[in-house]
Amino acid sequence: MRSAIQQRPGALRPGSADGKSVRRTPADNGVKNVRGSGTTAFVLSGGGSLGAVQVGVLQALWDNGVRPDLLIGTSVGAVNAAHVAGHGFTEDGLADLARIWTGLRRSDVFPLHPVRALSAVGGWAPSLVSDAGLRGLLHRHLTFAELGAAPLEMRVVATDLVSGRGVVLGEGDALSAVMASAAIPALFPPVVREGRCLVDGGLADHGEVLASLSEEVDDIYVLPAGFACALAVPPRSPLGVAAQALTILIQQRLVAAVEHYDGHAHLHVVPGLCPLRVSAVDFSHSSALIARAHATTRRWLERGAADVEDPARFLSLHDHRSTSPGSVVHPLRAAR
Repeated sequence: MRSAIQQRPGALRPGSADGKSVRRTPADNGVKNVRGSGTTAFVLSGGGSLGAVQVGVLQALWDNGVRPDLLIGTSVGAVNAAHVAGHGFTEDGLADLARIWTGLRRSDVFPLHPVRALSAVGGWAPSLVSDAGLRGLLHRHLTFAELGAAPLEMRVVATDLVSGRGVVLGEGDALSAVMASAAIPALFPPVVREGRCLVDGGLADHGEVLASLSEEVDDIYVLPAGFACALAVPPRSPLGVAAQALTILIQQRLVAAVEHYDGHAHLHVVPGLCPLRVSAVDFSHSSALIARAHATTRRWLERGAADVEDPARFLSLHDHRSTSPGSVVHPLRAAR
C-alpha cells in the first residue's frame, strides 16, 4: 500500500503496481474482521473535544480483536489517528491516548486571548485563536516526522480553502498535515502546503473519501465523534458557537456519505453517543466520554456489530427538547 502512495502523492486509493487494491490476509497482519478476512480501515471524523469518544470506541474495537490496516483521520480524528499510527494500536498505546485526553483542558487547545482576538478582527492576526497549543501537543506526541514513515499507515483529510475540495494527505510532513486537517476556519490559521491553502477536513465531501477507500479495503469502520444533541442551552460564546456549528456540519456530511454509500467494502458505522450534553470545546468530561463510548461500542460488538437497517437515520440531526415545537426526537431515544 505504501508504494502506490509514493507513485501518486495524496492519492486516496493506493494499490499494487497493476492498479488492483492490496488485500492482506489475517496471517499477514493479525486482522480479525467482523465480516471475514481482508483489510480494514478506520475512519475517524472530527468533533473537537468530543474526539474523546473515539478513544473509547478504539479501546472497544481492540478488546474485540478488530484491527486496522489503515487509518483515515479528519480534524480531531486526524490527531487521534496520528497517535495510534505512531504509538501502535495496542492496549498500552490506547491507554496512553486516554491519559492525554483526560489531562487536556480547553486552554491547552483553544487558548483565548483578547488581544489576539482583536488583532484577528482587525486583520492583523490570521485567526482568533493561536494554534501554538495544538502544535505543541502534536510535537510532544508525534513519533514520526513524515506521514509515509508512520508504523501504521495513515492519511489525513483537509479541505482546499479556494476550491472547497477535499485533499487527502498520505505523505510529506506529518505535523503540518495534521495541523491542516484540524485547522478550524477562523479559529485556527490555515496551513499552506505545496501551494494550497488548507483548512479543517470536516468541510470536505465524506462521500468521496468512503467511495475511494472502498476500492482498497474489505471493511470500513466509521468512528463518528458526534455532536452535542442535548445541550441544556445553546452555546453563547463565539468559540462554542463555531465548534457546535462545525460538528453539526460534520454530522451532516457523514449522514449524506453513509446514506449514499454504495462501495464494495462493508461499511460499519459505530453507534454514536446519544443523548450528548457536552460542548465540543469542553474537555472536562473526557474520562466519562471515553468510558461511555467504550461501553456502548462493546455492546454493539457483542451483538455481532450488527448494522442498523438505516445507519444514516441514526446519524441524523436532532435534539432532545421533546416539548419544543417542531423538535425531532432521535430514533435511538424513541426506541428505548
